[in-house]
Amino acid sequence: MNQVTRWDPFENLFKDFRGLVLQPVDLANNPDVPALKVDVKEDKDAYTVHADLPGVAKDDIHVNIEGSVVSISAEKKRTVENKEGERVLRSERHYGKVSRSFQLGQDIDEARAQARFADGVLELTLPKKVVATSKKLTIQ
Repeated sequence: MNQVTRWDPFENLFKDFRGLVLQPVDLANNPDVPALKVDVKEDKDAYTVHADLPGVAKDDIHVNIEGSVVSISAEKKRTVENKEGERVLRSERHYGKVSRSFQLGQDIDEARAQARFADGVLELTLPKKVVATSKKLTIQ
């Protein structure tokens, strides 16, 4: 048996529009949003962190350590050079602020922590704070 349906040219238009407007934005996987990607390694004495910050000036990077929490923030500034009679057809280079915080397994010795920045990669060497060992007292 054949079934007859009525064709509505606007039916799919509104469904598609609702999907576009009500669709949640996934900032973590959006290539238009700059991300701060890090690698964290641990040995017995320290943590080593490598963070990719291409195109960021060394003076625009800030690292904050509070106990075992490490916060990295950076700002990539946009420089605009428009020559007379020139117009921008497409601009894909990102600019803006990006930050990342994470907690490590042990407190960091801030006094011995070191940071180096070369070729767009921030390297942090974060020595572990010496944990005071407990002493068992004998009762006399």
